[in-house]
Amino acid sequence: MSGERPLTIMLVAAEASGDDRGAGLMRALKARLGQGVRFVGVGGERMAAEGLDSPFDIADLSILGLLEGLLAYPRVVRRADETAALAARERPDAVVLIDSWGFTLRVAQRLRRAQPDLPLVKYVGPQVWATRPGRAKTLAAAVDHLLSIHAFDAPYFEAEGLPVTFVGNSALSLDLSRAKPSRLRKAIGAAPDDLILLVLPGSRPGEVARMLPIFEAAVAQLKAAYPDLHIVVPAAPTVADMVKSRVAGWPHRAHVVEDEAGKLDAMKAATVALVCSGTVTIEVALAGAPMVIGYQLPPVSGFIVRRIIRTPFVTLFNIAANDFVAPELVQDACRPDDLAEEVARRLDDAELRARQTLAQYAALDLLGRGGPDPSEAAADAVLKIIADRRT
Repeated sequence: MSGERPLTIMLVAAEASGDDRGAGLMRALKARLGQGVRFVGVGGERMAAEGLDSPFDIADLSILGLLEGLLAYPRVVRRADETAALAARERPDAVVLIDSWGFTLRVAQRLRRAQPDLPLVKYVGPQVWATRPGRAKTLAAAVDHLLSIHAFDAPYFEAEGLPVTFVGNSALSLDLSRAKPSRLRKAIGAAPDDLILLVLPGSRPGEVARMLPIFEAAVAQLKAAYPDLHIVVPAAPTVADMVKSRVAGWPHRAHVVEDEAGKLDAMKAATVALVCSGTVTIEVALAGAPMVIGYQLPPVSGFIVRRIIRTPFVTLFNIAANDFVAPELVQDACRPDDLAEEVARRLDDAELRARQTLAQYAALDLLGRGGPDPSEAAADAVLKIIADRRT
């Protein structure tokens, strides 16, 4: 399939979770094609480690909230133009647009106008079953195929004429086999029975700016009540400097973990986790840590979202279980006192922790835990799409 020149695949990821999916897809494609594939596009540190040379840092595209989006609009448009120009120069055989609805849609629309025959694949669709069902029609007009991470996605998009391949959620394939909670405990000076609180404030700068001060106030209350509680803060590459700077000012000691192995060790070692809603909730659940989920959008965005969202839940495994398997404190309910109270209930009650861990596992099973590796399935789907287009 490589022909006279390597197959050129363009990948576009604009935030940490997309960077992770993109890196997995690159590894799977290299395993199949070896030197017969080359990659161009936009990504973060993990895709760079697999050989992608991104023309710009994706950190400034990690945007959440309507007001933030409006303020960032000129920058997003400029980056979309740059990405389309990269495609014009590199002439890829296919483009895979990963998550990040607003940015990747703009890129898709530019590529569709400039290169109508270029196969465009969206990897992760908008959550139209939860909000904004009209996005299914918008996406169908912009791309040729959707690789979906939820088994329940397909009917919404196929109804608009967009072919869908279910590949599964890469977060559910997180390999925790090499995680060593004892290694983390040794690194932070924690005894085997010491309580450890994991604090995960998000992977976007806007999330961290909003959530870390709230989590910080909750942690201060918990440290006052549990002086021997160990605090561990894993930081995504996109926000590591921001997190370290903020945590350095805390009056009590907290351990910031930046590397992937340390993050997995911490998730396995955690007694309880205080988590910003997002993909990381699945990872923490897989590790067996009971969690309390907090989330806030900026006020204007939150006001609008409350009126358009069609589910009472924000966490995927809660949606799958149709129950608050893990407590969600969202918007006005996301207050330090209440977060600290929910965490304290779990620090005090080993039986509650065990019940929640089992309920989280059962909800993950509903999402497809234990299924085929999503990166492998996505690689097969991309190669099939290219082959079908050529024939």
